[in-house]
Amino acid sequence: MKKYITIILAIITLPALGADNNPMFGKNADNAIALYVSQGTGPGSLFKLVDPFLWEFEPMTNLMVQYSQPASIFRLPSRINLAFVQNFGYGHDRGLSFMAVGVSWDVALVQWRGFYIGAGLGPYMRDSRDRYVQSRLVFGERFFIGKNIGDAWRIEFFTQHFSNGDFTEINRGFNFTGLAVNYSF
Repeated sequence: MKKYITIILAIITLPALGADNNPMFGKNADNAIALYVSQGTGPGSLFKLVDPFLWEFEPMTNLMVQYSQPASIFRLPSRINLAFVQNFGYGHDRGLSFMAVGVSWDVALVQWRGFYIGAGLGPYMRDSRDRYVQSRLVFGERFFIGKNIGDAWRIEFFTQHFSNGDFTEINRGFNFTGLAVNYSF
């Protein structure tokens, strides 16, 4: 337990990082637009995100357009996001299509030589209920690995989970894996 407390305190006490040091944005950039494209990797818990051996590819494609601004959380570089989501279920999963809008906060936990690793969390409001999640309010959790490919451009590999935190009896959740392209200005 002492190890975990030490690690958390070390992260919190890192020197302050300004917007110029935020790996998710170009130098002096105050805005970013990103396009996320992902494939459904099956229903299930948040823990399914980090273990590719548990993924079950499903007939669902998720598109998300996201607007971001730089911020910091506990002195770590982060971004505040406004996202518009469209999930396309096809085949036998046609009834799992939904649109959503949400806000989220992503934080870059590690950055090294143009690469960054991070996590994000935020609430989303969907336009429908379905057999996977019985509520319109869902929470989106995301893990990502990004790479700066120019001053204004970034690419990210990510996994994302949408569920309602067991607020309703039916909460199988949605899991996705995909790529994002981010342009900062």
